[in-house]
Amino acid sequence: MWRDSFRLQIFCLLMAILAIVVLVHNFFQLEHLDDDTVSGSNWITENNVQHSLSQTTKTTRKPYCGYKQQILSKREQAEQESLLAAIKWPKPSDSKIAFVQSTDPAHSDFVILKPSGFFKVGDRLEVLVRMKDFQGKPKQYGGDYLQARIHSPLLKAGATGRVVDCHNGLYKVFFTLLWPGEVKVSVSLVHPSEAIQVLLRLREERPDRVYFKSSFKSGRYSETTECNVCLPGDLPVCNFTDLYTGEPWFCYKPRKLSCASRISHAKGGYQKGLLTQEESLFFQSDVNIKRPILSSGPDSVIVKPKAFTDSSGMDRAEDPTASPSGYYYEDQWRSRTHWIHHFNKSDDITKCLQGKVIHLFGDSTIRQWFEYLTAFVPDLVEFNLGSPKNVGPFMSVDLKHNILLKFRCHGPPIRFSTVFSSELRYIANELNGIVGGRNTVIAITIWSHFSTFPVEVYIRRLRNIRRSIIQLLDRSPKTLIIIRTANVQELGPEVSLFNSDWYSFQLDSVMRKMFSGIAVHFVDAWEMSLAHYLPHNLHPKEVIVKNQIDAFLSYVCPLQT
Repeated sequence: MWRDSFRLQIFCLLMAILAIVVLVHNFFQLEHLDDDTVSGSNWITENNVQHSLSQTTKTTRKPYCGYKQQILSKREQAEQESLLAAIKWPKPSDSKIAFVQSTDPAHSDFVILKPSGFFKVGDRLEVLVRMKDFQGKPKQYGGDYLQARIHSPLLKAGATGRVVDCHNGLYKVFFTLLWPGEVKVSVSLVHPSEAIQVLLRLREERPDRVYFKSSFKSGRYSETTECNVCLPGDLPVCNFTDLYTGEPWFCYKPRKLSCASRISHAKGGYQKGLLTQEESLFFQSDVNIKRPILSSGPDSVIVKPKAFTDSSGMDRAEDPTASPSGYYYEDQWRSRTHWIHHFNKSDDITKCLQGKVIHLFGDSTIRQWFEYLTAFVPDLVEFNLGSPKNVGPFMSVDLKHNILLKFRCHGPPIRFSTVFSSELRYIANELNGIVGGRNTVIAITIWSHFSTFPVEVYIRRLRNIRRSIIQLLDRSPKTLIIIRTANVQELGPEVSLFNSDWYSFQLDSVMRKMFSGIAVHFVDAWEMSLAHYLPHNLHPKEVIVKNQIDAFLSYVCPLQT
C-alpha cells in the first residue's frame, strides 16, 4: 500500500510542477505581450530580442512598413495631412492616356506677354506656355512638370522662374528681371503629366525599387541579406528600428547567424521591369525628358537698368519661400535674402572658420562641401580615419587655427557602397550628442536617398531632425544651423524612375515648409543648380559648389553692413 501511496504522491507532485510551469509561462507571455506585438501590423514575434538594437520577427499576413504604422499626435497628423495636400499633383481625368495624346514638347510652345514692352531691373516678366500632344492638339488638363529660367550667356547671369499650372493645358511662368541687358527665356518639359502619374504609382506601390543589403559575419562564416524600410513575404527578419527616433529598418534574417552579427550596410541595386511597354513611352530621353519648349515669337527682352542703385530694394529678411531666392551675375551667386561675401582666398575661409567646429551631415552632395574646403584651404588637413572612400566619416583639422571639419552620412536609407554598421547614425541622434554654442556650425542635407519612398517616410525623418534641432537651439541658442536644399540633376529613362527632379522637387517643398519658422538658414542649392548655364548634375560642378560654400560661409561670417 505504501508503494501505491508513494506513486500517488509522485504523480501529484509532477502535476503540481506542471501546473506551476504553465502558470509561469502564461504569466510571462501576458507580461511581455506589449513588447512582442507590433500594434496593428499583423506581426507576431518569433524570437526573443537578440540585443538592444535587433530582434527577429516574422510577417504572417503583410509586410511591415514603418511609415504606415506611425502613431502621430493630432498636431503631427494635421501637419502631415497639410504637407501632403500642399504637394498634391493634378491628375488627368482619364487614368489611361495613349502616348500620342500625351504632352509633346516639340509641338508645345511659349510666348512672352508684352515682349516689346519697356522693362527695367526689378520688373516682372510673364510667359504663357501652351502644351500640345503629339497630334498637335492642345492639352486640356495640367500636371506637366516644367522648369524655367532667364539667362544672359555673355554676362553668365541666370535666375529661375515660378511656374503656375492653370489646369487646362496652359501654364504661366513669372520671372523677376534682376539685371540689365538682353535677357533670354528658356522653358523645359521635365516630364509630361502622363509620366508623373507613373512616378506617383511607383512611389506608392514600389518603395522596394531600390534595395539594400547587409552583411552578417561570425568568425569565417558570413551571409548577406536584403534590407529595406519594407520587406515583403513571411521570412524571418531582423528589426533594426532605431530605439530613439523610431526610424524603421529591417533585414531578412540570415539562415545561420544572429541579427547581432551584422557588420555592414550597402546599396543592393535597382529593380528592373518597373514599367509596362506603354508607360515606357513616357520616358524617352530625346522625346519627353528634359526637352526644350521653343518660343512661337521672341524669346528675349531688353532690360534697362534702374536710374540709380537702390540697395534698399533687397529683401533683407530671409524668406525661404522667396522666388527667386537669388540669381547669378558674372558667375557669382547674389542672394536676394542675405548678403553674400565671395571667399576667393583660402586665408579668408581660414579667418572665418578659426576656432570653430563644423559638422556636415547628409549625403554625397554635402560631402562635396567637405571635399572643396579640404582641397582649397591648405592648412585644413584630412585626418585618415580609415573610412571607405566616398562613404566616411571624414575629418579634417587645422591645428594652427583650431578648426575641426567633420562629415558623416545620414542613416538608412543610404545608397552608398559599404558602410560599417557601427557608423550608421541618424542625424537626429547625432544632433542630440552635440553641446553646441557660438563656435559650433552644423550643415545638413537630406533628400536624394528618399526619392523612392512614400513622402511619409521623409516627413518622419525630417520631424525627428527638426525636434533635435529645436532641442539643440533651446540649450545652445547661438549654434548656427544651415540647411542645404536639394538640387536638379541629369535625367534619363532609368534615372527618372529613381531620382527624378520631380521627386526631389516634392521632397524639397516639404523640407522648406517643415523648417520654416525655426532658426535655421538655407543655402538654395536648387535654384543655384537650375539657374546656372552648366548641364544639370547630381553632383554640381566646382563653380556651383564654390557659390554654395560662399553662401554657407556668409552665414558663418556675415558681412558687416
